[in-house]
Formats: sequence, C-alpha cells, structure tokens
Amino acid sequence: MVPPPRRPPGANARVRRWYEDELGWPTLPGEPLRLPLGVRFDVLDVPAAAGRAALRRVPADCPVALRGDRMVLLVAAGSAEELPGLLEWLEWGGLPLDLRALGTGAEMGAPPPPAGPGSPVTAPARTAAWDAAEAHGLRSEAPAPPDPGPAPAPPDPGPAPAPPDPGPASGSPEPEPLALSRSDTVQPTAVWLRPPVPGCEVEASLPSLTALGSAGGTPDLVRLVDTVATHCHRIRLRRTCAQPLAFS
Repeated sequence: MVPPPRRPPGANARVRRWYEDELGWPTLPGEPLRLPLGVRFDVLDVPAAAGRAALRRVPADCPVALRGDRMVLLVAAGSAEELPGLLEWLEWGGLPLDLRALGTGAEMGAPPPPAGPGSPVTAPARTAAWDAAEAHGLRSEAPAPPDPGPAPAPPDPGPAPAPPDPGPASGSPEPEPLALSRSDTVQPTAVWLRPPVPGCEVEASLPSLTALGSAGGTPDLVRLVDTVATHCHRIRLRRTCAQPLAFS
C-alpha cells in the first residue's frame, strides 16, 4: 500500500487541509493555494455593487467572496457553460455587461478561512473580510455617522525662521510616485464575505438551473443572473450619464 503524499508543514498546509479535509474541495499543487473550478462549483464574477443586490437572492449559507471591487458568487458546477445561453434567453445577450462565469479549466485563488475557534488562520483574515465588506457597503444599510470635524489645533507658537532657499537642484529628477505592480491591481487577494461551512453539503446551497421552480431553499440561477445583469446594466448607464458630453 502506497502511503499518501506528505503535505508541507506550516500555515499553508493547515489551510489546505481545511479545504480538502473539512470541505472536501480539491486544491491545486503549489503556492499560493488555488481551487480548480468546474469540479465542485463554478463562480460568477461581478462588480461588488451588483453583487450586493444578489446577496438578497441567495441564502446565508451560500458562499460569497470579495476580491478588490469584485464579488465572486459560487454557483453550481456547469453553470459557466449555461451563462451565454441564459443571458440570451433573458434578453441580455446583446448588451455589454461586466459579468462573467468561470468553470472547467479555470482556477480561483483560495481565500483564507475565517478566523475563529479551531480555524487554521488568525484573526486578521476575518478583519480583512469585514473591512472589505464595509468598504463596499455590504455589512449594513445604516448611513455613516456625521463627521465631527477636524480636531482643535494646538496654540500657535509663532512663525519659525525660514531656512535659506537652496534653489533648484541641478541634475536631480523629481521622484516618481510609487506604482502598484500589475499583480496588485489585477489580482487582489480574495476574502470570504460568506465563508463555506465545514461539515455540511456546501454544494446543495449553490444556485443552479435545476432549482428553477423548486419549492425548496436552493436558489435559482436564472433569477440570480437576471438580478446581477440588471444591476450591471444600471452601473454602466450611470457611468455613461456621468461622462461629460462631447461637442464638435
């Protein structure tokens, strides 16, 4: 009998075990940790503002992640192949919508598990998820508290003597602002907004076409796609109306 392959020690191995042993999700070899799509689930990638409306369409146990200003909704495996035809059937096919579905052959960076008792990660992962949710208004509908204004300034000790002007530096170029790397701007780290719960059948909570007309609690993929497409279209219209008119 061949023994199972040894996993490398450390936090990454604990997170990998959380996905593989507790959730039953396969992971891809190497670092950073990645999840293959099309095996246990596909994903619907939409703007966070459009995904906010979708949260009302999916039950609380349906996993949802945030990646920068994008929301990643987990849907049933095979849903990515259905999206083009579904958008056509819903009469969204002829419009440019900022949404896409990813399935077989694609992969997703594995968000850190939520922090808590028995979790393989520490508290900052949960803090990052909640901070990201607050940044997109996903935690609460309550308005922000009023700005109390600037703090009172300390007493003015009087003007300090100005240093002599050294004049323009010869041959010293102005320092350029620090630019973000392409990986930081294109692939920010994902965090769980609604994490999967170990010990339950996660896939049963994922939106699917088979739930159409179902009386159970499984969300319907058709209504979910229609919701996010509607809000993606509204976002596009708002951006178009906000642009200044060009006059010849």
